[in-house]
Amino acid sequence: MTAIAATSEQLALVKYDDHGLVAAIAQDLDGVVLMMAWMNAETLRMTLDEGLMVYWSRSRQEVWRKGDTSGDHQVVHEAFYDCDADVLLFKVDQQGRGACHTGRYSCFHRRFGNDADQPQ
Repeated sequence: MTAIAATSEQLALVKYDDHGLVAAIAQDLDGVVLMMAWMNAETLRMTLDEGLMVYWSRSRQEVWRKGDTSGDHQVVHEAFYDCDADVLLFKVDQQGRGACHTGRYSCFHRRFGNDADQPQ
């Protein structure tokens, strides 16, 4: 794994919500959006330092290293922040079955519309 270089000035731009969290989107190298989860300042730093996705679990109130229990790790290739610095985007190499806890490759496998019962 390769660390992602981020300056202290860049990290200081990130805007966290009232709970100290920022939305983080994981996208595979082919452009498929895999999942959205939350990060705090600690898990953002861990992600950048380790080169593996580390999130904050709101339900468990703890650090969540993607893949530690499932084996479905996400290796970080690039990291971005949006124009308002309140959403993060990570381009990752998804390893294992996929990103979703349901066993699907992407968490975004359901769509609205007449065929909504037809999972993609």
